[in-house]
Order: sequence, then C-alpha cells, then structure tokens
Amino acid sequence: MPVSPARAAAFRILVRIESTDAYASELLHSDTFAKLDPRDHGLLTELVMGVLRWRSVVDERIAEHAAQPPARLDLEVLTALRLGAYQLLFLDRVPAHAAVNESVELIKQARKRSAAGVVNAVLRRIASARAPSASPRKDAGSPPLGAGLSHPRWLVERWARNYGLPLAHAICAYDQVTPKTAIRVAAPALRDELEGQGIQLRAGRLLAKALVIEAGDITATEAFRARRLFIQDEASQLVALLVGHGSSILDCCAAPGGKTRILAEENPGSTIIAMELHAHRGLLLKERVPSAAVRVIAADARQIPLAKKFDRVLVDAPCSGTGTLARNPEIKWRLKREDIRRLQSYQLEILQAALEIAAPGGRLVYSTCSLEPEENAAVVERALTSTGSFRVLDCRTELERLKLGGELTAGDLGSLVSGPYLRTLPGAHSCDGFFAAILEKQPG
Repeated sequence: MPVSPARAAAFRILVRIESTDAYASELLHSDTFAKLDPRDHGLLTELVMGVLRWRSVVDERIAEHAAQPPARLDLEVLTALRLGAYQLLFLDRVPAHAAVNESVELIKQARKRSAAGVVNAVLRRIASARAPSASPRKDAGSPPLGAGLSHPRWLVERWARNYGLPLAHAICAYDQVTPKTAIRVAAPALRDELEGQGIQLRAGRLLAKALVIEAGDITATEAFRARRLFIQDEASQLVALLVGHGSSILDCCAAPGGKTRILAEENPGSTIIAMELHAHRGLLLKERVPSAAVRVIAADARQIPLAKKFDRVLVDAPCSGTGTLARNPEIKWRLKREDIRRLQSYQLEILQAALEIAAPGGRLVYSTCSLEPEENAAVVERALTSTGSFRVLDCRTELERLKLGGELTAGDLGSLVSGPYLRTLPGAHSCDGFFAAILEKQPG
C-alpha cells in the first residue's frame, strides 16, 4: 500500500528531530520538502507541528493501549504511533482507516515489519476507545477540550512561580495554537504586490511596518523567494528597533539575520558588522541580508576579534527559546532544568565580551527569546557587577521614542515593560516572548 507524500515526509522529519538537534521549521522549509504539492505540504506541516505540540497527550493515549511505555519503544515505532494517534485524536477530516493503515505501512517501509502488528493493534484500540459523544477530535489546528497543557510539568511550575498560574496557563494555551506569520514591509508597493498575488494581510499589533498573514502562502511569492521580505515575529522586529541609530553597529549573534536586516534598513549610511559563530549560518546570513553595508564575519562572540569600538551593539544571545514554543514546539521536549543555568553562563560570557567593545556614550541591547529570569535580568545584573561604566536605561523611554516616530503602534506601553526591561509574553501579547535590556556606556 503506498503512503501519502505528506505522511512519508512527516515520518522522516519527526525521526530526524528526535535523533538530532534539527528544528521542524527549518526542515519543513528545506529544499527537500518545499517541493511538495501545496496541499501535501499543508498536511505535512499539520502532522509535524501537531505531533510536536501535543506529544505528551498523544503519548499518554499510546501508553494506555500499548504493552510497553512509549519510552521503551523503538524510535521508528513510536513515531509511526504518534503520527497515527495524532490523526485519530485531533483531525476530523482524516479517515480513521487512513491514519491506521498508512502508519502500519510507514513502519514496514522503515524495515520494522515485525512491529507492524503492534502499530496496527494500538492504533485500532485508540480509534475504538474514542467515545462518539466525547471525542477529542477537532478540526486541524484546534486543541481538544480537556487535553491538558502538553508542556513538561517542571516548565509549567516554573512559569507559575515567575508569572502566576493564570498567565502560565495563558502561555501554554498560546503555545498550542499555530501562530500567525508576521513580516516586515517598509514599502507600500510591496504590500500591494503581495495582495495582488492573493496574500491577505492585516496590520501588526505592535509595529507600523509589521504585517500579519491572514491567508495565502507567503513563501510561494516572488518577493519571498527573491529575499525582498523576511518572516519575523513582531517582538523580534521590536528588539532590533530598540538598537536605534549609530554610525558603527555590531550584531554579535546575528544569524539567521532578521534583526541584522532591520539594522541595515534603519541605518543606511552606517557600517554594520554581523558576527556568527558557525560559518554555514554566516553564509545563510549573507544571502538573507544582501546589503553592501553589512560585513559578515565568523567568530565566537565570547572572544570578539575586533579592536574597533561600536556606537551600537546588539547581543541577541543564544538561549532556551522558551518564548518561541508556539513556533518551535520541539524545544519543550528537549530542554532540561539544568540547561537554563548552563545557558546563563554562556550568555554572561558573551555579554561581558560585548561590553568591552561598546564605545563611550554608546549603547548595547541584550536580548533573548527566553521567558526565564536566569537568562534575562539575572545575566544583565551579573554582568554589570563587574563594571561601573554602564547603566541600564528604561526601555519605556525608547518605546515612547518609537511611538512618537510612528514605528510603534501598540497602545499600552506599560504592558511591554517589566521594570526597566522590555518583556513580551505569549498569551499576554500576540507574539513570541522576548526580553531586552538597553545598557549605555558612560562617556569619557
């Protein structure tokens, strides 16, 4: 029996995500899978992201009907079961026989024929156990009622301590729904072009130049393929705008390049150096930011190989990414408690090195897409204990400047700050969770 291209691709991607550090969003848009028919690619995306978002719920149901706990199953067997169970539990428009039969065929094609009977039996039990009056199946993308938070318990408990239980629940709920795609469009003509190609757009909720895709495939447009526009969450765009204007700018951890691109747009006459640790990501950055003003170098941000001092420095530090789980749900299953302290040490090294490269009177923006205080305010406070030449500026002042200049359209600026820092939260804001601090070096 042939397997649909979407299910075959979903199986391959999910196995790779579980066995490597790959990210779903990168694989889904890679050349290998971007060639699929649009309808197949839509189902592929639904299957991959759905399984990752609802993995714990799916695994609980598998555990109820399998002789072994999910953790003891071979990866290929577990992946086939997750794909089938997700379709049975969540997707009304997929016939149960298709979900079961194709999952069985997937495991055969993966050379695990001896497990085909197990996959068939477990999925048929899951299908039979669904009570017609209380079925959790919903239309694609809609979470089932009572399905739980589908986040690691330790992470939800941490958010409840830091933000309160209602907001922790709101963050989890936001993570379980497909987020809208945002782009930055500076030229009205480009918006007209996109709408002429059937892309339905609405204004962003935070920024004047941000547009949100309501319908249509933005990745199929000529503008996207020609890199005349960039997919980028509004909170990420806002962080780049906080950097402001300078004659010399350093972007310390620049890939994939969205913030670098905004820095170049906002500072057309400036010298901009974009630094990236990995050479292959640096090449990708060059492709995405084709500005002649941007020079890309491969270097470790903990040991910046530059003698020059910079008016503006951006440290968008590598982090846990807990503010982006709606887009990157695989992170929540990979992340361990101890990773946060490990990342904090790494972030502190980067920030301390970047402080040395800022010119007197210059500014440095430190940011992450993490919700964890240890990676955010704690890093800033620890870095500043080793130097008396920097002060923390109030982000509200910079937000007011952006609002006065027409860049920022958000109504309640107070909701975007926590103390002197920028703080966006999924569930409280319709965007990813970002933190930013603005540090100014004393002149002289």
